[in-house]
Amino acid sequence: MHNIVKERWLSVSDKRLKEAIDTLKESGVRITPQRHAVLEYLLNALVHPTADEIYKALEGKFPNMSVATVYNNLRVLKEIGLVRELTYGDSSSRFDCNTEEHYHIICDECGKIVDFHYPPLDEVESLAEQVTGFDVSHHRMEIYGTCEDCQGVETQKH
Repeated sequence: MHNIVKERWLSVSDKRLKEAIDTLKESGVRITPQRHAVLEYLLNALVHPTADEIYKALEGKFPNMSVATVYNNLRVLKEIGLVRELTYGDSSSRFDCNTEEHYHIICDECGKIVDFHYPPLDEVESLAEQVTGFDVSHHRMEIYGTCEDCQGVETQKH
């Protein structure tokens, strides 16, 4: 009974972190302090950070942690399905803890990536299969524009 009441009071990010840690345990993955910190950072990130951004955010807390440690932890989290790697043509992958189907809108100026929720376009995949004969595995939609912050900068320049 006490556990149920306790879980009700967990914030959404705390609940997601607990579920992610349970997934790690079920997968037999050790939960090191660094792995926990990377996961917690990603769950609370409003943007989709690069490995370097995660490293810079956590280096004060873990001065002995290397960029390679961050990459290794991201790889493990990706392999067990807790993190999605986003590659958009630039040199740095970005990482997303939201593994549900969703789309992204990307700023042309600063490169910020924001989640955009819209019903999955499954009919596009079906049509593509019918027209091409391909066995479609997945799709992604990217929308590009200028974010509000960068629009503000443009306005200040003029």
